[in-house]
Amino acid sequence: MAKLESSFKNMLVSLFGVTLIASAALGLVYDATKAPIAQTEAKKQEMALASVLPEYDRLGDVIKVLPADGKDSIEIYPAYGPNNEEVASAVKSYTYSGFSGYIEIMVGIDPNGEITGFQVLKHAETPGLGSKMNDWFSNAEKPGQNVIGRSFNDGAIQVSNDGGKVDAITAATITSRAFLDALNRANRCLDSAWETDAESGATQQINGKNSDDDVASSEQ
Repeated sequence: MAKLESSFKNMLVSLFGVTLIASAALGLVYDATKAPIAQTEAKKQEMALASVLPEYDRLGDVIKVLPADGKDSIEIYPAYGPNNEEVASAVKSYTYSGFSGYIEIMVGIDPNGEITGFQVLKHAETPGLGSKMNDWFSNAEKPGQNVIGRSFNDGAIQVSNDGGKVDAITAATITSRAFLDALNRANRCLDSAWETDAESGATQQINGKNSDDDVASSEQ
């Protein structure tokens, strides 16, 4: 029995030692990779901003807007020209209405309400179907698909299935609705930021005023 207790204790000591070493190793790996990962994410965001905005001289302070119907804040990056005029704003928006859930986008919107560009940042949509968002909705040769240059002044942008003017991705209607949902949420939050800024002169954290989202409701 004494021998059995000794073996059991040795097993516990060994297991504790292995766990301690593994934890230390994981901590070292995390510390070693944290900075490069942050740099990579910052570079990706910088590239996304450049791809959705027209030419600009500088970016203003980031404005965060919490939509009335969303649990996560929308980030707005105002871009200014040489005479300090606002040329457009890049808006990091999202939706949870995708076929596979979360979709995150960056979209540029100018002061006239026109889309200057967009970039899908994160998604888990079906390869070969919903995953075609970037290419499908920026195809200049297909005006029915292309959202760049469209204006929000005529109201929310919708797919033709819902009475709108945008052709949904073939066999991926849910993804298409979700993508446009993220665009429309970006515009609503930007409008809210501009309205609040006009009233108060400055803002960094704003509560959204609108709550009417387009929710995906049909099968893909």
